[in-house]
Amino acid sequence: MSEALDDLLAAQGGVATTGQLLRVLGRAAFESGVAAGTFAPVWTGVYSRAEPDTLLRLRGLDLRAGEPVPICLGTAAAAYGFDVENTVDLHVLTPEGHQLRASDGLVVHRREGAPLTTIDGRVATEPAWTAVEVARGLRRARGLATLDAALRTGACDERALRNAVDRQAGRRGIVRVRELLPLASPLAESPMESESRLAMIDGGLPAPVLQYEIVDLSWRTWRVDFAWPQFRLAVEFDGFDWHSDTDAFRRDRQKLAALNELGWTMLSIVADDVRRRPAEMVRRIEGAMAARAA
Repeated sequence: MSEALDDLLAAQGGVATTGQLLRVLGRAAFESGVAAGTFAPVWTGVYSRAEPDTLLRLRGLDLRAGEPVPICLGTAAAAYGFDVENTVDLHVLTPEGHQLRASDGLVVHRREGAPLTTIDGRVATEPAWTAVEVARGLRRARGLATLDAALRTGACDERALRNAVDRQAGRRGIVRVRELLPLASPLAESPMESESRLAMIDGGLPAPVLQYEIVDLSWRTWRVDFAWPQFRLAVEFDGFDWHSDTDAFRRDRQKLAALNELGWTMLSIVADDVRRRPAEMVRRIEGAMAARAA
């Protein structure tokens, strides 16, 4: 019986329906397995022997639908490596000829012309289409972070993003994405760097050079998040854990000393500066620019 169960789960990617398990195990063994935690519920009427992760949840949907279910939006973005929103719910497209119902943890969308491809064997909306579709539903700063991340991963390029914007013309939020597209850059290394850059530009600052490299007097190369070389001004975004590592703290101090020796001014900003006090942040940077210019 155990061998038959192993074969069933292996053939279906680790998932099986209640009916299939009853046929293989019988009701008593199945119910005791569920009570003991041997079988974990994936969806209503679908179980696995492992704690369901995204892959098992998708395979469970395939089993319910009777065919592979395409992924979209945040789920597709995660598959491509640029989901900056840490999407938890599964976002899928309704398979042709089958109507999936949304449920807790599952959001079902209509295709509406979305172009499809495959990623790791899973049908998904194309990368650029996915990035634009995700960005349309986010506030501006997070939308830019998504576009930046899509470019950074290499999943798509600027031309593909422009084409996706054109193909989604007229849809909600597309004007905002079209305005953000010229600002998108693969050089932004984190969502908060994207948010910081947008706050700077919205505040009237000239666009900074991203990931600018500076060679010090000892021929060491240092890289800064944002730079205005004409002012010899650099800005670094510091996360909450930026100083938690002793080696990182030491490198930060060495960088600051090396840049000061070259006549550079370096400012630090944190999330509260960007999200709660952007005007103050911009004013501080403007003040440093004025001082450098003088």
